Amino acid sequence: MPRVVAFLRAINVGGHNVKMADLCAIFVKLGLKDAESFIASGNIIFTAPAMAATTLQQKIETALAATLGYDVPAFLRTESEVAAVAGYQPFPKPLFAAANAFNVAFLADPLDAAARKLVAAMKTDIDDFHVNGREVYWLCKVRQSESKFSNAPFERALKRRATWRGMQSIQKLAAKHKFTA
Repeated sequence: MPRVVAFLRAINVGGHNVKMADLCAIFVKLGLKDAESFIASGNIIFTAPAMAATTLQQKIETALAATLGYDVPAFLRTESEVAAVAGYQPFPKPLFAAANAFNVAFLADPLDAAARKLVAAMKTDIDDFHVNGREVYWLCKVRQSESKFSNAPFERALKRRATWRGMQSIQKLAAKHKFTA
């Protein structure tokens, strides 16, 4: 059975406070094994029986909504996909030296050409973006709080849900669980 990470949106933000142990219990009730959290932002690692990713995602989202009382989009990645994201270098090294923040958005599906153009149009002097598969990478030259970019206009422009994580957190998650690409 493969290990999977669910990156959950709307956990411990906007007044939706949830204990990680409670989230893990929801996953266990679904028959998912070895559920554990990684930092308190809705990252759940678990072992899943073989089934279609969309079926598993819908099963998780339905259980979360029923238990928590609000929609919680779940973005699932296998351990090898998480390792690939953690090791991906979307920007030249000199840009990293000038950056203050490096984040990745998880999406349900890859972006089409029109959506990729919308992401490219979000680039500013302080914010740069790169799309790779079902992820969008954001490099910010200043503190995130000083940037005008945020998830709400991103989702409105693309007409789809996303959840963002700091790249250091993704790298630590992959290292802790010894995920390999």
